[in-house]
Amino acid sequence: MTLAIPAARSPRAARFAVTNPFSGAMLAELPEADEGEVLAVVARARSAAAAFRTSTPHERRALLNRLADLIKRDGEVLAQIISAEVGKTITEARGEVRRAQNTLRLSGDAATFLDGEVLHCAVVAGGKDRQAVVTYVPTGVVAAITPFNYPLNLLCHKLGPAIAAGNAVVAKPSPKAPLAADHLVKLTREAGFPTDLVQIVHGGAAPALALARAPIDLLSFTGGPAAGLALKRASGLVRCLMELGGNDPLIVLPDADLAAAAATAIGHRFEIAGQSCAAVKKLYVHGAVADAFVEQLLALVADHRYGDPAREDTQMGTLIDMAASTDLAARLGEAQAGGARLLAGGTAQGTLFAPTVIESVPQTARLWASETFGPVLALRRFDSLDAVIAEVNGTEFGLQAGIFTNDHAAIRQVTRELQVGGVMVNEGPDFRAEHVPFGGIKGSGLGREGVRIALREMSETRVVID
Repeated sequence: MTLAIPAARSPRAARFAVTNPFSGAMLAELPEADEGEVLAVVARARSAAAAFRTSTPHERRALLNRLADLIKRDGEVLAQIISAEVGKTITEARGEVRRAQNTLRLSGDAATFLDGEVLHCAVVAGGKDRQAVVTYVPTGVVAAITPFNYPLNLLCHKLGPAIAAGNAVVAKPSPKAPLAADHLVKLTREAGFPTDLVQIVHGGAAPALALARAPIDLLSFTGGPAAGLALKRASGLVRCLMELGGNDPLIVLPDADLAAAAATAIGHRFEIAGQSCAAVKKLYVHGAVADAFVEQLLALVADHRYGDPAREDTQMGTLIDMAASTDLAARLGEAQAGGARLLAGGTAQGTLFAPTVIESVPQTARLWASETFGPVLALRRFDSLDAVIAEVNGTEFGLQAGIFTNDHAAIRQVTRELQVGGVMVNEGPDFRAEHVPFGGIKGSGLGREGVRIALREMSETRVVID
């Protein structure tokens, strides 16, 4: 598939290719924005934000609903773009398009409920007989830097709340998968968004850093911790919302529904070939049921169809590029050298990596100790829930966790003691609803996404006392 992309402003501008990770075919060539272009875009966004801040909730909601309508109209086009540039299956891509519509519509709904409150100042002896009116006003220009794995919906998770709160948006998508975002920004113009209210710049680290240093008012970033820290340093005192990944556990206790737990582990780890921040990275299975669980798990893995993402019957597509495949193979090799046992998969053909299960991975191996993007279920047996909780809490990440059990005491212990942003009961850690807060603690990020809470995050609190 070849996409029509606007020509660069200057014939000397640096350009980068966007390729299909399955076929290797070039999909498009885009110009990389330099610092001067980024500053010019932000200046235009500031002017647009100044005009848009007086818009009404009704007007913002109408814009977001029209944009969602256009995404629905172009749904198959967008799904084909996402599948081609990311390597996720066409079924997964269509699901992302549906979720993006929901994200925008929920953002529009939330715009009508950005309520403040009235507080009386005379709540203590001698207090003034005055009222404080607390309201929320637009922040200004939101920089939205997004990763490759959900190129449409993750941008909508930044754009939707930003517009609902009355802000302007400058998007900078991943250079590995920028085409769905580019299409979305074009649709904002067709939807009637004011000129320059939503703009896009393309490229890698250089334009991202230029955008962080520019006179923006809020930086929203989804990506890795190293890049997040670099952007935070570059942005200075600008408020930052950052989702920086996770090393998420799924815990299976003796009373668990093993069939449901195995199916969830497969579904949450092999979706988009394991390239999700909250995917099951570490699978803890109680020793009392480990043999039975592994038997069911391996049967599901053997039937999992992977290959051409464009085929309707493919269940798992490719990794994003050869560098990702090479890194995953190296991590598997290191784990096996340390005593881990490969139970299934472990082979690759280019960017196609077989669904893999590996057991007894050393705690210090990169495959276990750090976030691994790829279709690998790393399994460890355990006997003490206390020990699992201590191990999870002892890591640098704290995004989400899942547990399969109906033991109320265990659920209570895990939900109280695990140091993570969310605990999913009888569900995997990758579960997410568009309006529910999503994010982590420690090295997993700052702030929360999810349209309702993000609307507040992208607003300034104003107090008027009279």
